[in-house]
Amino acid sequence: RQVKKRMENISFLLLLCAALSHAFPAYTRKEKQEGMQLIQKYLENYYGFKKDGESFIWKSNNPMTKKIKEMQEFFGLEVTGKPDSGTLDLVQKRRCGFPDVAGFSTFAGEPKWAKQVLTYRLLNSTPDLHPADVNAAVKKAFSVWSSVTPLKFIMKDRGDADIMISYGAGVWPRRVCPGGSVAHAYAPGKDLGGDAHFDEDETWTKSTEGTNLFYVAAHEFGHSLGLFHSKDTNAPMYPVYRKFDPSVFPLHQDDIKGIQYLYGNSLESAEIKDPTESKEPALPNTCSPDLTFDAVTTFGGEIMFFKDKHFWRKHPAVREIDFHLVTSFWPWLPSGVDAAYEIPEKDETHLFKGNEFWVVRGDTILPGYTKKMYILGFSKDVAKIDAAFYDRNKGKIYCFIGDRQILEVKLPVDHPGVASQLQTYSLNRKLQFYIFIQNLIVQRASSE
Repeated sequence: RQVKKRMENISFLLLLCAALSHAFPAYTRKEKQEGMQLIQKYLENYYGFKKDGESFIWKSNNPMTKKIKEMQEFFGLEVTGKPDSGTLDLVQKRRCGFPDVAGFSTFAGEPKWAKQVLTYRLLNSTPDLHPADVNAAVKKAFSVWSSVTPLKFIMKDRGDADIMISYGAGVWPRRVCPGGSVAHAYAPGKDLGGDAHFDEDETWTKSTEGTNLFYVAAHEFGHSLGLFHSKDTNAPMYPVYRKFDPSVFPLHQDDIKGIQYLYGNSLESAEIKDPTESKEPALPNTCSPDLTFDAVTTFGGEIMFFKDKHFWRKHPAVREIDFHLVTSFWPWLPSGVDAAYEIPEKDETHLFKGNEFWVVRGDTILPGYTKKMYILGFSKDVAKIDAAFYDRNKGKIYCFIGDRQILEVKLPVDHPGVASQLQTYSLNRKLQFYIFIQNLIVQRASSE
């Protein structure tokens, strides 16, 4: 009877094993080998692992086992040292191309820039986005770091820059496994130091779909400034790419502590603050019948509408309207714009705030600005202008102060720093102005 009972138990265990094998099929030998190859490549690229030529056999003191444990500990996985399913899933996710184990064998100590004003240049752009959107994403990514440090970033159109930015497909070891690296950057230093490369095999976007350029750029520029990867899964310096909420300020305490350890606090405030608290007011009510704009101007084929700290961008060929902070496009400009106009033949846009003005080409300020308005011929007691527009046919600029005065300015061609002839007119009953957008009369102003 005992023999019979023992045989029944064995039969039950065999049936149980068969059921479990059916419910949880084991990996085939080929699948195990392929998974091991993916993990090995991942460790070689991001953890400094060097293959010794021997096949992997799990042992507690095996060099590869130690590297797997190091990776599992970094990402908060169960530290087994084994190529389990969680580890295999991790190595197939998209991520930054910068190693998690900082080598910096060619750099002494903690690499950082020895100056506070850094230049950058876009060598090329991605066809996935409009060039202006690429510029805006890059500028916004730099402003993430400048908002909490004394650092300032200036864009250059030509020549060498501290941080050179480029896009390309297959220009560095990439698809070592499904997912692969989306971008990589070098630590501060000479030559390639600070440079950032973005993979054109990605679909770059300004939304949560595809690969968000701003978020990846903020991460890579952290490397360009000297930061390593963070273990904080909510920090932008976490190495694995993930979707994020664009309405939430991206830096976390871990990122801020790291960058301020290298460069110190922001000159504006010694306290760590979320820049959105002071820079981003509530969204203007675009549906309000009382909505007015502070300034409107054409801009490289687009139309810009300014309101307080914000502006809208509308391209005639694109249905959507973009909405931005003024400082995200021109970080050196005070909040708000009083008046603006474009001189298309010079590819220049003039922006006025208070008694000062700036001349920009794209998102780059031209050398020599800011300047005071009186060099245009205004009286020094003019505190601000309310509106302006450029008459291309006459080569003249008309500025408005209040609702009763027009100031006609004809800028000198060869001597822009010399005061211009300025004439003053009063509005008469017959003088009217129209704003046209694609043959639609938006508003008519008249003294009647």
